[in-house]
Amino acid sequence: MVIGVVVALSPLWMTTDNTALWTLVVLGALIALDGLASLAMPGMVYGEGIQIVLGALLFISPWVMGYAGLTGASWTAWIGGVLTVVAGAAAMPIAQATHRTAGQH
Repeated sequence: MVIGVVVALSPLWMTTDNTALWTLVVLGALIALDGLASLAMPGMVYGEGIQIVLGALLFISPWVMGYAGLTGASWTAWIGGVLTVVAGAAAMPIAQATHRTAGQH
């Protein structure tokens, strides 16, 4: 969730163009909202999968959306994307175990 908030707010302290600004804000907000949903419902297995997909989209966004020349925005997307994928992958086994345990009641 924290990664998404940082990414979404990053245009406040770095140079962006309109495309980079909206890409970072939208993907950052989606990552933060998915993280919040995962915290609220820990047994929700698909939340971590969504997190991984959003992280991958954030990582490739500088090239796909055409703002790779904006150093700060690009590095924010690359680092935020990798951290989001790692966090989602790390949480996957915990969410699956919680989901299995919840189904046994």
